[in-house]
Formats: sequence, C-alpha cells, structure tokens
Amino acid sequence: MRFGLGVPTGTEGLMYPVPYADAAEAVELAVQAERLGFDSVWGNDHVTTQGYVREEFDTPPRYYDPFAYLSYVAALTSRIRLATAIMVLPFRNPVVAAKQVATLDRLSGGRAVLGVGIGAYREEFEAMNPGRRINRGEHAAEAIQALNALFTERRASFKGRWVEFEDVESYPKPAQPVLPILSGGNAPGSRTRAALHAGGWLPACLTPGEVAAGIADIRAQAAAAGRELPGGFEVALQVAVCVAPTHEEAWRRFRASQLHNHMVSLSGTTLKDQGVSDLASRNLIGTPDSVAEQIAAYREVGVDTLAGLLFAADTVPETLDAMHEFSETVIAKQAGGRP
Repeated sequence: MRFGLGVPTGTEGLMYPVPYADAAEAVELAVQAERLGFDSVWGNDHVTTQGYVREEFDTPPRYYDPFAYLSYVAALTSRIRLATAIMVLPFRNPVVAAKQVATLDRLSGGRAVLGVGIGAYREEFEAMNPGRRINRGEHAAEAIQALNALFTERRASFKGRWVEFEDVESYPKPAQPVLPILSGGNAPGSRTRAALHAGGWLPACLTPGEVAAGIADIRAQAAAAGRELPGGFEVALQVAVCVAPTHEEAWRRFRASQLHNHMVSLSGTTLKDQGVSDLASRNLIGTPDSVAEQIAAYREVGVDTLAGLLFAADTVPETLDAMHEFSETVIAKQAGGRP
C-alpha cells in the first residue's frame, strides 16, 4: 500500500480552519511528507470562496494554484509523486491544462499524477462563467479524452459538444510515456469515465465493500465497451485519518476537528450516497492496530494508494505531529521497517 498526503492548496475553510497554512507552511508539509515515507502529495483545486465558508469564517481562505505549488515542491523533493486531487476540469481549457501538467512532469522528472473531476461546488464554476450552462459530466468525459490526445499525439484535434480545438502541437510531452489520469469522484459518472477513458479511479470515503463494488463496475463497463484497462490502473482512495492510543481518543479528536465538520457539509453532495453515520468504516479512525486492519481490508479489495490523506488536526504543528505518528505506527509497519 502507498500513502499520499493531502496538502493545503485549497483546504482552508473546508478541511481545515481559517487560517491554517501560509505558503511556506504548505510547502513544508510536502517536504516533510517525503522525509516521513509518504509516496505522494495531493493538492486540490479551488478558485473562490464557497458560500458556506464565507458564512463560517470572517477571513477569506487562501487557495493556492495546485500546479504552481507542485512545481515549487518538485524542486525541493526528489521522490514523492506530485498529484492533484482533484484538478477541476471545467476550470481550464484542456489545451492549457495539458501544458501545465506536461511542464510539471518534465520539471519533476516524471512524477506528475493528474486526478481530475467535475468539482464539488458548482458555484465556483458559475462565479467564473456567469450565465454559462454546462453538463459537467459530459464535459469531463470529453476533457479526459482531449488530454490523452494532447499528451500523445503530435498534432491533436478534438471536436465534442463541450470541448473543441484544432491542430494543436503541444510540446514538450510529459516525461512519462503514459501520464496517469485518474477519474475522481464517487458518482456513477466518475466510474464510467474511469472505465472508458482514464488510467485510474480516485474516490473518497468508501468502505472496502463499496470500493470492491466500484472496481467491479468499472471493469464491467470497460469490458462492455471493448476496452482493456491499462496496466497499472490505479485505485487511489482519499480518506480522513485520526490515529490515537484508544478508539475513544481518536473519535474525540476527529469530532473536534474542522475535517469532521467538512465531511458533514458534503453529506448532501460529494458524500450524499455515503452519509456521515458510519465514518469509521470509510476512514482511518482508531488505534494503530485497528487502522492497520482497515488498510489491509482496502488492500484486499484492490486499493493501491491511500491518497490525499487528510489528518484531523486544526493547525500545521498538529498536522506534522499526526504525520510523524502515522509514519511511525502505520507506514513503517506496512513497509516492514522504517519509512
């Protein structure tokens, strides 16, 4: 099992309080993640403050551009993969996005991973595009195909309902022969896009049983379409983490955190089919031993990466302490030794 840290490119006011991390602290979390044995860092993508966040906090959150951030981190690290969880496809013209991703992959020596999706908050797209209507699911399917073309073809053209460009020669190509594109989200459309167009699936807060069912659905849809899933098809699951000596302490810390409040807020959108009544079975909350059992269950059903791990801590020092504890009690033991 591989472990990836969720870094604060756009988490203030959502998963963490305002303020949480300034630019230097956000970078330091990524640098420490590499030192502590994490495989990757995963940055999310926001452009403007959501309505409910404005109501909760007097100060606006700081949302950093994920590609500028990951490029800076690339220069300070040598091993960790540099991923988005997720890049919101409707925010960018695919031609521009392809250039950003390929540049990151070249600068980092082939460490970029592109998790993509439609975005949890439609209001952000509407703020950028007043009055414009879009079917975000259809757009996402076209955008993934367009990105694949731009990454692999010398002269790429695409004509769909939502995405269109002609004779684009986009160079340099990514350093990786096949740059991983993971379809993010829990909804059926995300699984369909994973099955038909992507190189992996990036859901959040699912039980092992739900992951197994999702993978089976993806394989069935791919087979029905005559597509063989690519080798190395990655299942990367994003979950919350709170490890403590006792279950009671772990749950006390989790319920007191902004991260818990955020998950409750998503119960009507991203997590609407999961709810919030059984968070223990869909996250890593408990003692080191019980968390290890949960990780084993995820591995058994086909999860490759526990990606974008979000620690139930409301300050950067608390997050660093939690990362150290997780490294020592979970990552090191999973690896059979030191991180």
